[in-house]
Amino acid sequence: MENNKLLKKKIIYRSKHRGTKEMDLLLGDFVYKFIDTFSEKELTELSNLLNTEDETIYNWYFNRSSKVKFPVNRVTEKLKKFKIY
Repeated sequence: MENNKLLKKKIIYRSKHRGTKEMDLLLGDFVYKFIDTFSEKELTELSNLLNTEDETIYNWYFNRSSKVKFPVNRVTEKLKKFKIY
């Protein structure tokens, strides 16, 4: 339980302090909306995703490169469908 709290805090911080404003907005809003719905496994998957460079996530999210591949899981599926309004 305590580990989950710490992991969530790290995820929240990392999602909002990316280095590019676009990723701060996209990932920060995504994490804020869904973090409490993810299981421990999904939190780990999300944490791993956040260790990926901004440019790689950007290219994958906006379909800018067919070379960028991400694992298909609940987290990446939700992120791919997520839109900022």
